[in-house]
Amino acid sequence: MLENNARIEVAKPRDSRLALRRWFDTGADAGPVDPLREDRVDWLRALPFLAMHLACFAVLWVGFSPTALWVAVFLYAIRMFAITGFYHRYFSHRAFRTSRPVQFVFALIGASSVQRGPLWWAAHHRQHHAHSDTAKDPHSPRNGFWRSHAVWFLTPAGFRTNEARIRDLLKFPELRWLDRFDTVVPLVLAIALYILGAALERWAPGLETNGPQLLVWGFFVSTVVLFHATVTINSLAHRWGSRRFATRDDSRNNLFLALLTFGEGWHNNHHFFPGSARQGFRWWEIDLTWYALRAMQALGLVHELRPIPEWVMTRAEH
Repeated sequence: MLENNARIEVAKPRDSRLALRRWFDTGADAGPVDPLREDRVDWLRALPFLAMHLACFAVLWVGFSPTALWVAVFLYAIRMFAITGFYHRYFSHRAFRTSRPVQFVFALIGASSVQRGPLWWAAHHRQHHAHSDTAKDPHSPRNGFWRSHAVWFLTPAGFRTNEARIRDLLKFPELRWLDRFDTVVPLVLAIALYILGAALERWAPGLETNGPQLLVWGFFVSTVVLFHATVTINSLAHRWGSRRFATRDDSRNNLFLALLTFGEGWHNNHHFFPGSARQGFRWWEIDLTWYALRAMQALGLVHELRPIPEWVMTRAEH
């Protein structure tokens, strides 16, 4: 059940028009801030997010094929890496360096995840690290599981981007555009999947897929699973697991979450030293994002991956 401060309110006509406009343009002027509604779910603006979940039930009508499943798995993997490697370790923590074209390509892939733009993501994550598990943390599980998992994401405060925290990223107009029109890339992906499925149905019938099936599995199912896997780091990685370091927050290391999120589950490690491009501090702590970044470094696509300092490793041993 949602918390009391997430209750439904009847929207005023102007509020409704503004919410509808901001489905497509997050830069639309929100007007004066109402502090009484900051932490309550904006249900009208959240409708596309909720509809995306309901669309997953269409699997009952479109059926299943190995092709659709593999497309869903591929899009989960490439977008999870864009979120963990770039939205998180690059944009939020600047844990390595890359070229502007590579930066944009992975910002684009990350934007297709329906987790909003890279500037929004980085601003909220930096806020989380600055005030982790305090009243100013946007998604601390101390405020309840569902609020930390998804409710915060659907509030006026959650929609807003604090530009003061991302001044280093505001100089890139292409990133600002992705942030403002954050539904464009997911819409293009959804349309492309439908077209691809229709083309495969006509020219490669042996793959046993079609437009509606590839849309439902490749976009809706893959995206919803990706979202909920990502936010387990907010809701579960501060509750379940072990603590190697005595940090001021409740962060935990969790192998299952690390596998699910390509290394993000080594969350206590990360909170102790967030500046490293690597979150699995020991060789046996599987960190798929780190391995992929090392491969990209070998190809010359990224460089200056920030290592784990020796003093951190010494502390880890004791």
